[in-house]
Amino acid sequence: MPAVEVARISKYYPLGNSQWGRVRRIFSPGSHTRDEVCALRDVTFAVEEGEAFGIIGSNGSGKSTLLQIVAGILRPSSGSVTINGRCSTLLELGSGFAPEFTGRQNVYLNATILGLSQEDIDAKFASIERFADIGSFIDQPIRTYSTGMVLRLAFAVIAHSDPRILIVDEALAVGDVAFRQRCMRRIHELRLQGVTILFVSHDTGDVKALCERCLWLDRGTVRGLGEADDIVARYLAATLERDRSPEVAESSSTPEPSATAHRFGNGAAKVIDVSLPPAQSKREALLRLYIRGVRAVTAPIAGFLVRNQKGESIFGTNSARENHPLAVLNPGEERTVDFRVTMPRLAPGRYSISVAVSDGSIGEFEVCDYIEDAISFDAAQFDPLAGIRPVSGYMELPCSSVAIHRH
Repeated sequence: MPAVEVARISKYYPLGNSQWGRVRRIFSPGSHTRDEVCALRDVTFAVEEGEAFGIIGSNGSGKSTLLQIVAGILRPSSGSVTINGRCSTLLELGSGFAPEFTGRQNVYLNATILGLSQEDIDAKFASIERFADIGSFIDQPIRTYSTGMVLRLAFAVIAHSDPRILIVDEALAVGDVAFRQRCMRRIHELRLQGVTILFVSHDTGDVKALCERCLWLDRGTVRGLGEADDIVARYLAATLERDRSPEVAESSSTPEPSATAHRFGNGAAKVIDVSLPPAQSKREALLRLYIRGVRAVTAPIAGFLVRNQKGESIFGTNSARENHPLAVLNPGEERTVDFRVTMPRLAPGRYSISVAVSDGSIGEFEVCDYIEDAISFDAAQFDPLAGIRPVSGYMELPCSSVAIHRH
C-alpha cells in the first residue's frame, strides 16, 4: 500500500471576490470559469512506503500548493489524496507556533498536535533542544525569535516526532549552511529508518542526493515523473533553454548538443571527449577535456564537478577559478584542457565527474555544453592487509604533524 496516493488533483483560485462566485463554487465545486486561475491541473502520483520523493519546479509552478493539499492544509478543487501513516510537515515557518508562547511551550504544543504523548515529549525534549541549539531563547516568546531560530525549532520538533511520512518544503533555504547540513543529515537518517519523505527544494543537488524519484511541475501541470537523475537533468536543461536570450536562440544555426537528458547548453561550444589519463603519481589525478568551438566563444571557461553515489558534490573547479584564462575559442577550433589535481583519499565508492564549457566570467556566464556524469571512477576500499586505512567522513586530508604542548 503506498504511503501517499495523489489522484487527479486540481486546484483553482478565483480572480474575483463576488458573492455570486462564492455561491457558485459552493454548489458547483467542480465547475470552472475564465475568472479563475489554475494552480494545479490533474496531478497524479504515488509514493511508496519508505521512499524519498522529490518535487521540483520554478517559482509559481504549484509545488507549495501541492504539498499543502497533501498535508491537509488546503482542499483540492477536484481529485483526492490518501495518506497512510503519521504525517509531519515543515511548510511555512512558524505556521504552528503561538507567538506569545515560549519555545519550550511551543515544543510541547506542536509535538502534542503531531501525536506525541506528554511522556514521549518529556523523553525527547533534551534532544529537541540540543538539535535546535537556540540557547536561552528556548524560554523566550517566539515573537522574539529570528527567522532562522524559528526554523531551527520547527525542524527540531518534526524531526523528533517519529513521523512515518515527512513533508519538507523550501523552508530549509532560509537556514545557515551549518544548520542546513545538520537538517539534511537528519533527513538522511530518517530515510534509512524507513520514513517516507516528500521533499521540495530549489537545490537540485539535495534532491538528487536524497530522492529516488522526482516529480517536475511546470505551471501546475506534470512535465516529468521518474528517476531523480533523469528528471533533474531535464528540468535543468529546460531552465537553461528558457533563460537563453531571444537573440542567441534565433541566431543559432548549429545543431544542439547530443540529444541526451543529461546534456544541455546553448551549443556555442561542445565537450567532444573526457578522459582520465594516467597521472605522474598515485596522489595526482589528471582530467582531460577536449572542447570544440561551434560559434565564437569570447571568454571560454572549462570546468568539472565530482559527486559521490548519493549525488552530493564533493569538489570541483574551473579554469577561471584557477586563474588560467582561456583564449577566444573560434568556430571549428579544438582545444585540450588538462586539470591536474592532488587527490585526497576519498571514502570508498563510485564517483562521477560532470564537465562543462561556458562563456563569460565566474560571476556571470552562459553554459555552452554541460554533461552530467560524463565519466566515473572508483575509490579504493578499506583494506588493512594492504595498509589502506578507512576514511572518516567524505575524504581524508593530509595531516603533517600532531603536536602536544604541556601547560
